[in-house]
Amino acid sequence: MDAYIVIGNPNTRKSSLVRSLTGCFNRSIRDIQPSSGKGVLRLYARVGSLQDARMAPVDFIAEAAATRCTAVLCCLAPSASLTRAADCPDAKAYLQHFEAAGWRIRAIAVLGQNAGGVRARHLLQFPLAGTLPINVTARAVRAHFGWE
Repeated sequence: MDAYIVIGNPNTRKSSLVRSLTGCFNRSIRDIQPSSGKGVLRLYARVGSLQDARMAPVDFIAEAAATRCTAVLCCLAPSASLTRAADCPDAKAYLQHFEAAGWRIRAIAVLGQNAGGVRARHLLQFPLAGTLPINVTARAVRAHFGWE
């Protein structure tokens, strides 16, 4: 599974970005054209941070696998859930679970300043995402993800 991740604090417009990129309202399967010209990505998109949805990493991995998609787009909060920290850890722990499940983290977009301690060569910060028009941020994230 190829994973495209959006990390951001509350009110950094994670959900708006995913909706702008995919057109889905809550969760949906979409076909995304990579800018490389390779075959279409069959993408499972999930709006809103997994911690806010009270979705543990193992549960999301199972949910995504059930879709039979080849890629996933999801949002993570940098910090663990205040009420369910054991089940819904910080972004770094989610990424570790995803990689342990064999997922390939293709790109990470951080909205705002807080990456939650995540460091990766394929991570790009968008510090003005909370104030720029969403289509401007979406265009930049789409380019970072390698999507048309």
